[in-house]
Amino acid sequence: MAIGTAGAAWYWGHSGGGSSETSIPVGKINEALKAVTGNSSGTVKTANTAANESAKGRTISIVTTEFKSTGPDGKPIEVYRWDPGTIHVKPGELIHLSIFGVNGASHPFVIEGLNIKDEVKKGKETIVTFKAEKTGTYRIICQTHPDLAHNGPMVGYIVVDS
Repeated sequence: MAIGTAGAAWYWGHSGGGSSETSIPVGKINEALKAVTGNSSGTVKTANTAANESAKGRTISIVTTEFKSTGPDGKPIEVYRWDPGTIHVKPGELIHLSIFGVNGASHPFVIEGLNIKDEVKKGKETIVTFKAEKTGTYRIICQTHPDLAHNGPMVGYIVVDS
């Protein structure tokens, strides 16, 4: 089997014993590759490749946000939150949670049940890495804005499910 080019067209041909080569259009080659590998690039994911990707983990990005309004009495109302407010992960999955500070000077936070305590500052990125082994919901709580009295609650949720 020979692979080569004829002008701008690709072909797969069979050569041997003086027989002539047969051209196969690129579209047919891509279809064949897709049938065998699941994609037209010809890349095959082995168990080893999947293990390496799993070892690297997955990055999930969230930001700090602020909502402002005016109450019926004319006083300003503001609330801080994580956006998105809920993320889903699989049990045992390695997660790199990238948090970027958009609003608010500082947001010291804890992630209940994961023994994580850190801080995100305006204009800066904070990355925390974890594996949640047990299914359930873990709260990300900003310690500056834990409730309505402190322009919150600034609470997010990490949902661990299969």
